[in-house]
Amino acid sequence: MKSSRVAGATVFRPRTSVWFTAVAVLVAVGGLAAVVVDQGPAGLLAGWPLVGVAYAGWWLFWYPAVVFDADAVTLRNPLATIRIPWSALIDVDTKYALKLVTPSGAYTAWAAPAPGVWGTHAGKPEHIRNLPATSYGPGGSVRPGDMKNTDSGYAAYEVRTRWQGLVESGRIDVDRPGVVHRRWNWPCIAGALLVVAVGVAAPALGS
Repeated sequence: MKSSRVAGATVFRPRTSVWFTAVAVLVAVGGLAAVVVDQGPAGLLAGWPLVGVAYAGWWLFWYPAVVFDADAVTLRNPLATIRIPWSALIDVDTKYALKLVTPSGAYTAWAAPAPGVWGTHAGKPEHIRNLPATSYGPGGSVRPGDMKNTDSGYAAYEVRTRWQGLVESGRIDVDRPGVVHRRWNWPCIAGALLVVAVGVAAPALGS
């Protein structure tokens, strides 16, 4: 898992995001370089789909994140960004991915998927110790998606710890839940449409 501090907020991305993004960019750069060597600069239009590979890698793997700040947790997904005030939280689920439940609906984090078989078996006893109380089920059981060594588990740990602290300090009024705000990521969507449109038009432009 990878988290960083940006302007007073903590930004979480899966550790694999940098690898997948780097692979996509390297494939695109290597492919375009090969096209230029073979066909010269004029061949760049023919290699335009490779630009789409790099863009998709950035959009699907690097752009998504879970952002924690003093007022809310924000799920930055490829298509939409959802800002959830701490006072709007009702429950945190990790069955398939980090999912935050509010009075207005449940919202899933693209950047915090639950683990597969390998991630589950990689868990160690310390990954299920000292978790927030709401992480534990009947008999002290813990879901694989709640283990701190997983993407969903690490993000859930951050959410539950911060949320629990705010509740216990009396800084959340449970009788006045905040309003969830969702906005579409139009610049990213427009960028994807532009890449596709140029890719479709490229054969005609290059002829």
